[in-house]
Amino acid sequence: MDMKPNYIDGAWREAASARPNINPSDTDDVIAHYAQGDAAQAEQAVAAARAAFPAWSRGGIQQRADALDRIGAELLARQRELGELLAREEGKTLPEAVAEVARAGMIFRFFAGEALRPRGECLPSVRPGIDVEIRREPVGVVAIITPWNFPIAIPAWKIAPALAYGNCVVFKPADLVPGSAWALSEIISRSGLPPGVFNLVMGPGSMVGQTFINARAVNAISFTGSVGTGRRIIAAGCERGAKVQVEMGGKNPLVVLADADLAQAVEVAVQGSYFSTGQRCTASSRLIVEKAVLPRFVEAVVARLGELRVGDARAPGTHIGPVVDEGQLRHDLDYIALGREEGATLAFGGRRLERERPGFYLEPALFVDADPGMRVAREEIFGPVACVIAADDYEHALALANDSEFGLSAGICTTSLKHAVHFKREAQAGMVMVNAATAGVDYHVPFGGSKGSSYGAREQGSYAAEFYTTVKTAYTAC
Repeated sequence: MDMKPNYIDGAWREAASARPNINPSDTDDVIAHYAQGDAAQAEQAVAAARAAFPAWSRGGIQQRADALDRIGAELLARQRELGELLAREEGKTLPEAVAEVARAGMIFRFFAGEALRPRGECLPSVRPGIDVEIRREPVGVVAIITPWNFPIAIPAWKIAPALAYGNCVVFKPADLVPGSAWALSEIISRSGLPPGVFNLVMGPGSMVGQTFINARAVNAISFTGSVGTGRRIIAAGCERGAKVQVEMGGKNPLVVLADADLAQAVEVAVQGSYFSTGQRCTASSRLIVEKAVLPRFVEAVVARLGELRVGDARAPGTHIGPVVDEGQLRHDLDYIALGREEGATLAFGGRRLERERPGFYLEPALFVDADPGMRVAREEIFGPVACVIAADDYEHALALANDSEFGLSAGICTTSLKHAVHFKREAQAGMVMVNAATAGVDYHVPFGGSKGSSYGAREQGSYAAEFYTTVKTAYTAC
């Protein structure tokens, strides 16, 4: 059996058990078996990170930059190979998977540069003869817990800044997609980091993740995942005074006004709602359309969906890959059934599909006649399912867009500069797009939401320093 071990204190360590990694495009295909660590291994990883922190945090910034640059360079050089692995284990199409690996490489390259740009200030005191120095210092040991939908990009945008700013890392990836995380960790293990600075422990969240969350030696926790787990992490971290950063999801609106370029709006909606099998926290799951253009918009979206090919993630010509596993597929189908029970009209799709090889294939689903109070219009489904909600005018559309417990991403399609400017200011979301898909963000700018979507400092770009560092103020009498 090909068993991929955990990485703790600079050494590869086997676990008592292993979990198979199944290809959702072909469930007969077992990629490999990955270690299932336990609480004891998680504790070893935390202890190793704590022991490594003093020397690493006080070491030279060039060592950090060089290690991160080596990681980024290898990711970029191997993007096709690692993209194949990502598509095989997660189910997103090969072009999307290769692009995700490239993004991970660019993230490490970006933070290699950030490691050489530590920010601080020297100011005069209000008292004569005293200088004030303000500097950023690493937080300490950072626990990183990542989801399955972006199995290499999200680990990259958490691990890279943690290391760049002098922290030590304990990392637990999602059980469903350990392959990409393991491959990334193997690259990191050869980058020149001292033992204990980076540690990988795969295993159940109830044991590994919970141990990280409860460990007093863990100073900060960065988590992306479900709302329920995120809220428990916030409570646990705050109770013991750990720094917490949580991204939990969204029910993102895309507003389509009557003055929009219809062809552009349709492509924006389809890209944002259905690509990556809709398994993105930034997906456009609420399509809020002005009544004057609604019939033409729906007709055009249905026609566009009919052109999309659902199939094996690595096959040429596939537009939408499989759902990640049987549980998520059943979850999606249950919501499609619920939408029909609630009174929405299924205008397209929503069926489980059979392909040449056994897999978790789902026809993209579009609901119309949806009421904003329906569960399918309020709860995150996390699949290729979107619902159309009618709006009377721009003001009504904006109110509908903001009527959500979430606030991650929001978009508008319009040719009106007035409405675009107003929407960017008034949309209750951390990220706003104009005539662009809600599910598409850059790696060098902040990522995060408002309301129930996010908690704590923003991720990505130079704003990552807000979470991975703390500020110290020092006074010197001259």
